[in-house]
Amino acid sequence: MISEDEDALVCDLAETYQIYDYKQLPPTKVAVFSLGLRENSRIKMKLSGQTVPFDIMLLAAIADRLSTLVWFQTKDGQKGRNRPQMLTNLLTNTKQENDIEAFHSGEEFEKARKRLGGE
Repeated sequence: MISEDEDALVCDLAETYQIYDYKQLPPTKVAVFSLGLRENSRIKMKLSGQTVPFDIMLLAAIADRLSTLVWFQTKDGQKGRNRPQMLTNLLTNTKQENDIEAFHSGEEFEKARKRLGGE
């Protein structure tokens, strides 16, 4: 943890345990305290590659699904236009892909399915 981001570890130890100089403690104690840090601590998030805490991401995913369900009920949603922007994409800085494709007939659907590798 120290080699990954010492400043984040120092901040987390100070915030959680009021340890301001971890070098004064035995290394095994520091290791135990480090393992006891919460999952959304700076250092654990950095080590796991998270940019947003899990609970925030879960709430954003719930909001995204709800907004998509509501959008499906609109005229725009039925035509595949003006899809709502996904909060999860904003939080993770990923590009939103338009993955909705509409078909006018069953034959068009079957052609697309075969093109994508179905049957």
